[in-house]
Amino acid sequence: MFDGLREKLRSVQEAFGTSIRAASPPPAGEGTGKGEKAGPGLAERVKILVTEGELVLSEKQIEAPLQELEMVLLENDVALPVTDEILRVVKEDLAGKRRGIGEKPEEVVLSALRDAIVRVLGEGFDLPAYIRGREKPVKILFTGVNGTGKTTTVAKVGSHLKKLGFSVVIASGDTYRAGALEQIGIHAGRLGIKVIQHRAGGDPSAVLFDAVEYASAHKMDVVLADSAGRFHNRVNLMNQLEKMKRVMQPDLVVYVDEAVAGNDAVVRAAEFEKLVGTDAVILTKADMDMRGGAAISIAHTVGKPIMFLGTGQGYDDLMPFSPEVVVGELLGGA
Repeated sequence: MFDGLREKLRSVQEAFGTSIRAASPPPAGEGTGKGEKAGPGLAERVKILVTEGELVLSEKQIEAPLQELEMVLLENDVALPVTDEILRVVKEDLAGKRRGIGEKPEEVVLSALRDAIVRVLGEGFDLPAYIRGREKPVKILFTGVNGTGKTTTVAKVGSHLKKLGFSVVIASGDTYRAGALEQIGIHAGRLGIKVIQHRAGGDPSAVLFDAVEYASAHKMDVVLADSAGRFHNRVNLMNQLEKMKRVMQPDLVVYVDEAVAGNDAVVRAAEFEKLVGTDAVILTKADMDMRGGAAISIAHTVGKPIMFLGTGQGYDDLMPFSPEVVVGELLGGA
């Protein structure tokens, strides 16, 4: 995941480190010979103040590398407010702080980047813990736009929860898309999960109602409700989704989108949150995401945690979201 952004961030780390190392005072007895000049470029612009055996970076002295970091983030679809927050935290962490000359530049920069990215990623959402602490059945409604892998994600979540010992029923609320009923039926059959379906073109709210009734009667733990993909600018479809929400009264509304959609996913998630509400986010196709912009941006921008990352086509290719894992991916696991 995020190979492209990881390489660019590594380049920024090296630029910072090279600059700090080049600007640090030479050991006693060493120095630049007469007529020798320091290398040009970023290292020339970034200077270190030396005070009583310590290094102190000023804001002006890290301006150039911060601008480079800003461009890297924006070019990799990190949303502007999130980019600003990362820059603010890195600047706060590096500027004006006394550091021992013996500190390795790479460790100083890595620590600042790690702190900044962890802060914007949020804490994630522990779904099993949530289910254990709630009255049963826990009702989860999945929303999102067409073609993002929402129906397959419902099956993956069902498989994940079943392996953890929860009893699950799936509500096939996508009654309009051609093949949707067959698709969710095949998934449920493979996984050994009960699915509630009505005829094609039927009222999806009625499907959700019947699924909740079934789960209550059979003392099941979780209802996972699929819904037809829709766009936030289609008022009639969003109104129908609101009806489904009123009928089901879900404990959680989970928005599903593609990590590879970048800023588009962030914008759409914000619109869904505004129109029908969102409690958590799942990003599919994270294994195909070179840039990582959505994974970094969405929780901070929407103000809702990421629950899972989809990492492949198999039922087990669903990774509980962990800020530490994402930071490891982005910063090379250091």
